[in-house]
Amino acid sequence: MSGSGTDPAEPTEGGVPGLPRLARVLAAVVAPTTLVTALLFYFGWMQLFWFFDYFGVHATLLGFDTVDYLLRSVDALFVPMTVLACVALAAAWTHAALSSRLAGGAHPHLVRRLAAALGALGLLLALSGLLTVFTPTVLDRAVTLAPLCLAGGVLLVRYSVQLWRDSRPARDVAVHPQRQEWVAVTEWAGIFVLVALSLFWAATDYSSAVGRSQARRYAEELSRQPTVVLYSQRSLRLDGPGVRELRCADPEAAYRYRYDGLKLVLQSGDQYVFLPERWTRERGGAFVIPRTDALRLEFHPPGATPPGTC
Repeated sequence: MSGSGTDPAEPTEGGVPGLPRLARVLAAVVAPTTLVTALLFYFGWMQLFWFFDYFGVHATLLGFDTVDYLLRSVDALFVPMTVLACVALAAAWTHAALSSRLAGGAHPHLVRRLAAALGALGLLLALSGLLTVFTPTVLDRAVTLAPLCLAGGVLLVRYSVQLWRDSRPARDVAVHPQRQEWVAVTEWAGIFVLVALSLFWAATDYSSAVGRSQARRYAEELSRQPTVVLYSQRSLRLDGPGVRELRCADPEAAYRYRYDGLKLVLQSGDQYVFLPERWTRERGGAFVIPRTDALRLEFHPPGATPPGTC
């Protein structure tokens, strides 16, 4: 029963029309856990791909599993999620302050001026970010700047419209519930697509930058990594800066060839990835060697001198 003649399910002007219905539709189409897992997998994949791309290795050769990608995604998303949470809190507190002033009826003309200024700024940011999709701009010089401009601009434009609507007197507001609801749902669907794609774009750029940055740091600290002596039953003909091959004189030796001057980057699945100890991007390549019983690894602390014989 309702004595007011208003359906409680219909959106009201004081709320955010259309957004609850859109949220229900999205929750029905995509399970949140599945979506989050897929995003973590993708960002971990991007980070690993660009890490090994720095050394000239295609990451798909290394047989990473889902757990590897999920663990790597923490580095790629920790900073963006922290910044996003802080921005969301600041926006929520600012909105609460403005809403309290509107509720008190204080200076609605100033609120409308603020709405116009925010709308102009948002439109400029959104158009700048959108232009970067089609042609290179100055926004490409900074990681994630273009997608964040697009997402932030769209949200600022939407918020300026909401501020302008809330600042109008109630008698000037014409409510058409059915028409208003489908327009609001369409509006929020468009905003959701643009913002979601922009954030996805930003996180992709950031995870790629993290992968390359970690690779550069690893290369700079290569001399501090443990030294590896690789023994092999057959000659591997490894040639790189600082890599030395020694053929064992003992005919009864199980491993006839020894290689010094290597650094192990990782072992994943059935693959080893080695770098020469004097590796640079200008000279020297990475070695991807299958893990078999024909190999034996011997590790020594950084700076230690391994025995000179087999």
